[in-house]
Amino acid sequence: MCELLAMSANTPTDLCFSFTGLTRRGGETGPHKDGWGVAFYEGKGVRCFHDVGASASSRIAEVVQTHPIKSEVAICHIRQANVGRICLANTHPFTRELWGRYWVFAHNGQLSGFSPDPGFYEPVGTTDSEALFCDILNHLRQHCDRDAPTEELVRQLVELSRTYAREGVFNLLLSNGDWLFTYCSTKMACITRRAPFGPARLKDADMVVDFESETTPDDVVSVIVTEPLTSDETWDIYQPGEWRLWRKGEVVMTESDL
Repeated sequence: MCELLAMSANTPTDLCFSFTGLTRRGGETGPHKDGWGVAFYEGKGVRCFHDVGASASSRIAEVVQTHPIKSEVAICHIRQANVGRICLANTHPFTRELWGRYWVFAHNGQLSGFSPDPGFYEPVGTTDSEALFCDILNHLRQHCDRDAPTEELVRQLVELSRTYAREGVFNLLLSNGDWLFTYCSTKMACITRRAPFGPARLKDADMVVDFESETTPDDVVSVIVTEPLTSDETWDIYQPGEWRLWRKGEVVMTESDL
């Protein structure tokens, strides 16, 4: 299995803090040593970093931890390989263009024997995760149009996610830069930080940040992960089958909105 991290409307401090906690699980405090990747949306562009080594000892990860990147959506993944060999082509998150936007996808789980129908999008690597991503985009391209309202896209994503989850473990992060869709099959947690901010301590590293001194009263930052990253905050645990749509750090759509 793998571990996921997504951030919506993040600040550089929050990003570096959460990313540091997750990377420690990649070969130091956890077994997810088979590569890692992170994607940051910057306007319509996406800045991506990937490495096939363990994130806990990656020099590239060190650069990301100390580089003040500000992004409204970031998606990170640390891998424990179960399908596909360890190589860059099999390293999440995966990226494709659809309707003039970059879409970014990361997946935690496994669907044994998954075989997508042929379509416009094809996987480059050999993971079931990338095959799922291509299948999702092919489905959206076939059943929706460029100007489809967000509600229609989300309805399609929820239906697909439930179908995949019936075949195996399917925990999902997917973004087009405007919003972030999250689906929990087995395990996911989130936290939203807003004023009044306080300190937080990482579980996996000796690091404490006082967010009050690093943020403005208007900042809202949400972190979505496989398992909570801090030991002194109250995290909201997703239920199996639960999904949420995030925009600018806030939940803007859940099951009751469809």
